[in-house]
Amino acid sequence: MITSKFQGRSLLAEKDFTKEELMYLIDFSEHLKDLKKRGIPHRYLEGKNIALLFEKSSTRTRSAFTVASIDLGAHPEYLGKDDIQLGKKESVEDTARVLGSMFDGIEFRGFKQSNVEKLAEFSGVPVWNGLTDEWHPTQMIADFLTIKENFGHVEGVTLAYAGDGRNNMANSLLVTGAILGANIRIVSPKALFPDQEIIDMAQEFAEKSGSKLMITDDVQEGVKDADVLYTDVWVSMGEEDKFEERVNLLKPYQINMDMIKATGKEDVILLHCLPAFHDTNTEYGEMVKERFGISEMEVTDEVFRSSHARQFDQAENRMHSIKAIMAATMGNLFIPKV
Repeated sequence: MITSKFQGRSLLAEKDFTKEELMYLIDFSEHLKDLKKRGIPHRYLEGKNIALLFEKSSTRTRSAFTVASIDLGAHPEYLGKDDIQLGKKESVEDTARVLGSMFDGIEFRGFKQSNVEKLAEFSGVPVWNGLTDEWHPTQMIADFLTIKENFGHVEGVTLAYAGDGRNNMANSLLVTGAILGANIRIVSPKALFPDQEIIDMAQEFAEKSGSKLMITDDVQEGVKDADVLYTDVWVSMGEEDKFEERVNLLKPYQINMDMIKATGKEDVILLHCLPAFHDTNTEYGEMVKERFGISEMEVTDEVFRSSHARQFDQAENRMHSIKAIMAATMGNLFIPKV
């Protein structure tokens, strides 16, 4: 039997996959989405058991992995931060060995990239990174699927990310876009530019793919001719003490209608990995308004609800892309070309 080189493989960071492999996952996600819409079963993981490890809370990642597992015929088991003891009462290695003996695959969403890497090293089963402080690979497959759906291709599309350029989303977009041949611009204050190591890595990929990269604090230059405007929360989980500093730094990088117009593209789309602070209908939103006098943060409500917005298609695509990733790495699929 011929098995693909995806079989038994973990998805820990985008940098570990080739352009062809990432495009296969994007195209396979599109195929599985079509099957789902037409009600055609695709139970590639019948009888498998999946452990879902969550140190960080989640709406989309947990929902996507749960529904994707069930659609594929597998059983998902959720283990929250009170259920797992990674590095506290039990080492990551010991946890990995135990879970690997019981489950066929493991998803991890948490803080340290080293934890997801140790899970993959010692469990003996595929491990999928549902988000760490460094990378967010399952999000990337969904994001570039959404871009492909809107523009028909990924290569040559220009994406401008406005906001905190040092976070996992900026890292992932810069590197994944560079691998895929999309043009990526990180538009953020100099104090929040990506680490030079990430820029150098992305530049190396860009030289092979033809991707054009830009890191700038100049909003007008950064968003001109962009096909996609992307943003994320100004304060990541675990950094809540930095609210005031981030709000002051990032106000000029808010995606509003002026920024939409500055792209010069009528068909520019908005992407956001969510949750988004576009109004005051959350405790965070109320707190920010009370403390800093602003009722919208990284994106205005007007843009969030506009015809440019694709964030809810993008959120749905998390499930289709995660399904493709799990099926490709655990489903004994025949994938001859990549």
